[in-house]
Amino acid sequence: MEALRAHRAQPLQDKGDAGKRWEEHGLVFASAVGTPLDAHDIRRSFRQIVKAAGLPPYYWTPLEMRHSFVSLLSDSGVPLEDIARLVGHSGTAVTETVYRKQIRPVLLQGAEAMDRIFT
Repeated sequence: MEALRAHRAQPLQDKGDAGKRWEEHGLVFASAVGTPLDAHDIRRSFRQIVKAAGLPPYYWTPLEMRHSFVSLLSDSGVPLEDIARLVGHSGTAVTETVYRKQIRPVLLQGAEAMDRIFT
């Protein structure tokens, strides 16, 4: 709730900063000049957040985060049907074949390989 309250004040700040460039569209999430957000706006904002976290900004993307979200839920035992609903898929086929990557087996295989190399 605190984040939403803070966000509620942001358009007023943006409107003041944008001055005559402001376009009122009545949006909850808008660009710095009040216009609808597009994919470029989202990627740019996401890169700023990733960079501020000290990560390489062009390595992590919103799509990569979606894949990670699905994989982590799957690896934690959440049923595929529930995951598909959470990400907005009407069935499980796309969720399973495109998005779900089994992280734990990959990590374990990598750790086992490193054990073999350094023993």
